[in-house]
Amino acid sequence: MSVHPKQSTYTEARIAYWEEYARTGSRFDILRRGYRQRLREFYRFLIPPGMRVLELGSGEGDLLAAVEPSRGVGVDFCPAMIHRAHAKYPKLRFIEADAHFVDLGKEKFDFIIISDLVNDVWNVQRVFSNALRYAHPETRIILNSYSRLWEGPRRIAEWTGFAKRQPLQNWLTREDLENLFYLADFEVIRTTQEVLLPLNLPLIGPFANKFAVKLWPIRHLGLTNFLITRPAPHMQTAPEPIVSVIVAARNEAGNIANIFDRVPQMGRGTELIFVEGGSKDDTYSTIEREIAVRGPLGPAGPALLYRQSGKGKGDAVRLGFEKARGEVLMILDADLTVPPEDLPHFYEAWRSGRGEFVNGVRLVYPMEGGAMRFFNFLGNKFFSLAFSWLLGQSIKDTLCGTKVLSKAHYKTIADNRAYFGDFDPFGDFDLIFGAAHFNMKIVDLPVRYGERVYGDTNIQRWSHGWLLLKMVVYAMGRLKFV
Repeated sequence: MSVHPKQSTYTEARIAYWEEYARTGSRFDILRRGYRQRLREFYRFLIPPGMRVLELGSGEGDLLAAVEPSRGVGVDFCPAMIHRAHAKYPKLRFIEADAHFVDLGKEKFDFIIISDLVNDVWNVQRVFSNALRYAHPETRIILNSYSRLWEGPRRIAEWTGFAKRQPLQNWLTREDLENLFYLADFEVIRTTQEVLLPLNLPLIGPFANKFAVKLWPIRHLGLTNFLITRPAPHMQTAPEPIVSVIVAARNEAGNIANIFDRVPQMGRGTELIFVEGGSKDDTYSTIEREIAVRGPLGPAGPALLYRQSGKGKGDAVRLGFEKARGEVLMILDADLTVPPEDLPHFYEAWRSGRGEFVNGVRLVYPMEGGAMRFFNFLGNKFFSLAFSWLLGQSIKDTLCGTKVLSKAHYKTIADNRAYFGDFDPFGDFDLIFGAAHFNMKIVDLPVRYGERVYGDTNIQRWSHGWLLLKMVVYAMGRLKFV
């Protein structure tokens, strides 16, 4: 790839600036201490310990060390910074190289950090494209850069001597960065504004940086823009997987034969798993009879049946997921208000890579007359707005029973369930919160929602609505105000 003739001069000037900063810039560090501390806190929230992490523009290595990687590699073009990083963190690897061109061979990373670097590089798109070489399909690239709104205050601080004067910067808007990521073949998952008060002031600083900066219109004053991205999805070339469809069935005897008749074969075969618990009709024996009569349903073999020992749909779904042999996990409500014939659309959305967590939405197409009561409809609308704000990704229907994700992603959610606690009787929010926490790409897929043809709903409108409201409040402290 050809290089602009002035890029070498530009880079040499930047290296000289940071070399000089390493020698004399410490007197300004007290003003940046609170900002850097807040960055470390937020990156620790975004990146679990034990990941393989690459940081481009790693400086002295403080941020890379803070996320506790199993393998951490830092890249910086300033020799003085690399020397300091080696001395402070000998267990991490630091490389003196330019982020535009650094060559790490075939190594891949789970997370790539680009923190406060794009304001200072020659060609941002080139840096992104080079980073793509070290990403696998599940990699998350996390970038933060100074908001354009702070360009003026920064210049005033430099002019008055409160900040060290910097070379001419790239002041990029969030839209600029999203476009450059798109050109480099990345997809932005979500964005957020962080750090309202960069000074390390007791009580005031945490309130401003954890709470106030998340609220409209104050959030637009955030000092730094965060963008969380992934490599743009492409159709998978791996062999077709087995698909496990989990059906939590309570008082659904009249629907069982229809489920067997209507669930289609997907991927390399469809595994049908029933989990029954607490039925007052003969749901369990009906499933047993159908399994005996029908035999193998396809390449995945006969349907499986388990009786849950706990209570609630969430407990049943978790048991079904635990027993599933498929690489793709689907939930189908036994009331068949979402037609099983729609399941291939969910599979295609997952298989294409467009969605890592595919969420059914009942609120787009017209519903059958008695499918959803009026106050249930209003409640679903309210919670869709609340959760979209809470998660930072659009989610139009939180309680549609049909959801799809890979077993590998589910394992990540299940292994970290303690972060949110185990109080979700539905199972939907356990999955939604986990998907959002680990920055999975959530996509909504509209479905036709029909009336029940057998039995009564298990949803208790007012008591369950109150529980959902409490869950929203609790999740604010675990997902939003962190």
